[in-house]
Amino acid sequence: MSTEIPILAIDAGNTRIKWGLHEGGHWRARGVLPTADAPNIGLQWIAAPTGTSAVASNVAGPAVAEHLANAAAERGIDLQIIVTPASQLGVTNGYRNPGQLGTDRWAALVAAHRAMPGDKLVVNVGTALTIDALAGDGRFLGGLIVPGPALMRRSLDHGTAALRLVDGMFEPFPSSTPNAITTGAIQACVGAIERVRGDMVAQGVPPMGLLLSGGGALEIAAHLPMPATFNENLVLDGLVAMALPR
Repeated sequence: MSTEIPILAIDAGNTRIKWGLHEGGHWRARGVLPTADAPNIGLQWIAAPTGTSAVASNVAGPAVAEHLANAAAERGIDLQIIVTPASQLGVTNGYRNPGQLGTDRWAALVAAHRAMPGDKLVVNVGTALTIDALAGDGRFLGGLIVPGPALMRRSLDHGTAALRLVDGMFEPFPSSTPNAITTGAIQACVGAIERVRGDMVAQGVPPMGLLLSGGGALEIAAHLPMPATFNENLVLDGLVAMALPR
């Protein structure tokens, strides 16, 4: 019988808040809601058992952090909102200012280091697309942040007079404006991933694998330059690893 305490892992992003209740080596429950509905997050945690401990990554700002703290306090849950350290669980932060690295990216790196051996790319496709290079020995080499495909499309809608936000499809040589916008956003994201992959090869750390996560991951998965392993809970997995007793 497992003695693991229940852990509520929370990934508060700019668009969505994902959470999962982990106990006995498994996810007992999971959920997601729009970040705009953060004041109601506690309603989803009613089933959390007594003694639950919570760990959160929050990149959505102080107001969301306050909503998370209030919801946890109302249910007697001890909540830790993480900050990014210089090193943890075998991963070394390559940023000159370690705390500047987003906690969601850090949690994903921790999970990726545990899940996949060797040099690798860690890619999250959300509001922003993050592309991080992680060496097999746990060194975070650095990475990119660019707009995700949905944000690219919205920026054209907001910033131009004629390019409206209309659903399109991927075409190698687009034959309509909606398809050109959709294809352009996907190709821009894939091109950024290819560039980081090439830089890793040039530095002598060619990636042997790619871990993919995020709400927009499936949109680009078929167009990636190498096979990818999809993990929709990558950030949550990293948070649980941080919270487990060592």
